[in-house]
Amino acid sequence: MANENMLTAYNVKTKEKNVPILDAVVSKTAKGGYIAKGNDGKGNKLTALLGEAKALAAIKAGTAKQDW
Repeated sequence: MANENMLTAYNVKTKEKNVPILDAVVSKTAKGGYIAKGNDGKGNKLTALLGEAKALAAIKAGTAKQDW
């Protein structure tokens, strides 16, 4: 899973860094930013704020779905 377009997040529950986001869905925020929402495969929800370039690259690579 060493894909450079794989989105990662910090898991608050288990305090792990760089956890891959599975079933990621990228949405636009009210202020025009991008947020990825998904899970870690163990039942924990993950979210991460993204820049436009990283968000669009993940959608183009197929690692995330577009929500707008």
